[in-house]
Amino acid sequence: MADTTVPEGLDRTDRAILRALQRDASISNVALAARVNLSPPACLRRVERLKAAGFIRGIVALLNPSALDAGMLVVIGVVLDRSTPESFANFEKAAQKVSGCMECHVVTGEFDYFMLLRTKDSESFNRLHAEQLLYLPAVRQIRSFMVLKQVLSTTQFPI
Repeated sequence: MADTTVPEGLDRTDRAILRALQRDASISNVALAARVNLSPPACLRRVERLKAAGFIRGIVALLNPSALDAGMLVVIGVVLDRSTPESFANFEKAAQKVSGCMECHVVTGEFDYFMLLRTKDSESFNRLHAEQLLYLPAVRQIRSFMVLKQVLSTTQFPI
């Protein structure tokens, strides 16, 4: 029986490459090739193929928010006053410009959007709220949830 949790076209070696790159994308091609039992040229070809196929969107450095004075994580629930394509588009355009906004998602249920923001502390969040969040277009309600403890945060997909 085929593994239905992995997209077609990914073999065991592709999955091993993706797992290794998720853990440490700074690994050299030579080290990655050794880890997945390929020659370096074959490994590089596979990585390039995975990029071209859209399995790898980019390679980034994950920064330490606390070291950069952005240790406070705030989850924000947003309800729009109208459910029109124009109000959604205007909000989404404005949300992309909010300082410290790391993510913005359209959701189902009580809220229209959830945003994740990073800021220094409650004082800086209050300033951000007063200067930017209150002026987001088409918003009827904003509810802020300051994260007390981050239990899990990962960028690794199960492969």
